[in-house]
Amino acid sequence: MSMFAKRQSALAAAAGSPPAARGKPSLKPVVAALKKPPVIAGLAGLFLLSTTALFLTVLGDPHAGTPSARVALHREEAAPAPAPTGFEAFSMGAMGLYQDLTGTGDPSGAAGGEAVITLPDGATVAGGASYTAPVQPASPLPKAPIAGLAQPGPSGPLPMIAPDGRVPAQAYARPFRSNGKPRVALIVGGLGLNAVTTRAAIERLPAEVTLSFVPYADNLQSWIDQARAQGHEVMLEMPMEPSGYPDNDPGPYTLLASGTPDDVQAKMDWLLGRAVGYFGVTNYLGDRFATSDTGMNAFLSSLRQRGVAFLDDGSFQRRPGAWARASADKVIDQTQSPAAIIAALNSLEAQAKLRGAALGTGFSYPVTVEAAARWTAGLEQRGLQLAPASAMTLRPGR
Repeated sequence: MSMFAKRQSALAAAAGSPPAARGKPSLKPVVAALKKPPVIAGLAGLFLLSTTALFLTVLGDPHAGTPSARVALHREEAAPAPAPTGFEAFSMGAMGLYQDLTGTGDPSGAAGGEAVITLPDGATVAGGASYTAPVQPASPLPKAPIAGLAQPGPSGPLPMIAPDGRVPAQAYARPFRSNGKPRVALIVGGLGLNAVTTRAAIERLPAEVTLSFVPYADNLQSWIDQARAQGHEVMLEMPMEPSGYPDNDPGPYTLLASGTPDDVQAKMDWLLGRAVGYFGVTNYLGDRFATSDTGMNAFLSSLRQRGVAFLDDGSFQRRPGAWARASADKVIDQTQSPAAIIAALNSLEAQAKLRGAALGTGFSYPVTVEAAARWTAGLEQRGLQLAPASAMTLRPGR
């Protein structure tokens, strides 16, 4: 007989057998356990809890009628850090500002709340989280590099004066013809790190507004090419030693007040070699560097020999030099609110009417871009001519 057949026979036999007899249960072990003191104490506690629960269920909460109050506790959020002033931003605050622009927060948020300001031509400007100024039509400038205006450098192509006398300060500037009205120019800086704000400045500001780019930006040449394709002349920002350095550090290629002419030249070769197509440069910080005759002479001499203009934020007015020079008359966004920025722009406008020309600077805050776009749109009706910043420069001795 097979093993399978033997197993079947055994199961069949067991199936017909009666269950095995079991002894009657005994309560003696249970009674013995209940006589132990620890068990008795535990049962007493359980009885007390059960009695209390039954009492509350039947009669209700004895404190139900007592007055009571609930207080919702909320952890106070940390107060937001104040936004850097326009002067700190454009002139340029600190490297931390550049780093903030690369963050993941809402890049369109504008400081200053939701105040709505009406301009003389009926346009309105509001602080908020979006751009409403229209996209401007393109008015392209020649694509860079222009033949004869660059030479190889240790870190990239460097600007140069062409053999026929053409200079970057003129060739890369936006052409301008005066119509006899007072001229007003505007520079918007800090561009190239935040894609949203950079694109908004390129597309929504008139072509006559000059754009200034951060030398540390990735894809810097691409941004400059886009700006010129839209019609903007562009500048590069030169990091210079500020007060408080190195705690206040503008970056790895900062021009130092203690630097020798060779040190200044070596750093400028890197900075100027970051891209092509700019007509001039502007300062990034630099109040301490400005006091160094050795450093400033090397800086300005290099720009003069390369045919590049220098337009500062207003803090270098006593320093002539470079191939062409200009200093700003006003920073427009020291307070980042529509009302404050429009007031500064109106002041710049009044100065232009009084003196015949005025140059303002600002940073690429969303509220600055929005206000500047709205304000510039009505300049012609108000008797002024919008000019590129290059039109405000003068050759040394002129």
